[in-house]
Amino acid sequence: MDLAVGRIVKSHGVRGEVVVDVRTDDPDARFAPDTVLRGRLPRGAGERTFTVVSAREHGDRLLLRLDGVVDRSGADDLRGVVLVVDADSVTSGDDPDEFYDHEIIGVPVRTVDGNNIGTLADVLHLPGGDTLVVAVGEGDERREVLVPFVADIVPTVSTALVEIDPPDGLLDL
Repeated sequence: MDLAVGRIVKSHGVRGEVVVDVRTDDPDARFAPDTVLRGRLPRGAGERTFTVVSAREHGDRLLLRLDGVVDRSGADDLRGVVLVVDADSVTSGDDPDEFYDHEIIGVPVRTVDGNNIGTLADVLHLPGGDTLVVAVGEGDERREVLVPFVADIVPTVSTALVEIDPPDGLLDL
């Protein structure tokens, strides 16, 4: 599984720098010189590997120089590339209230009353808010339930268990 750490927005200047919309809470580590990133090319055109040469702040974005990108034309060709790292190489640390999606996918989901519901299948980051996808049942009886990821409904989240307090009707067919 990949974890997006940034997206190349456009070129900057004539020497091959790119403007990056940062999508990580640790840009100093993710974009340090000599860091190797994978880039998902737009429109399903595959992947490419990039080595960071330098990084510097530019307003609320970041300017990167990438090895092999030496002019504006080369930088323009990278517009829309999503920079990713392998999710297994990233951990959220010791804080129990912080986690990455990949660390909680697959954990059991139960109600605050102790009833087992299923397993967490995915976390959707939608414009209206985050939503948990809970896989309920097995085989032909398997279905997915969408649970709003808000504190009133999801009071407990850890890398071992997700507890929900569903309002009436949320888990009904």
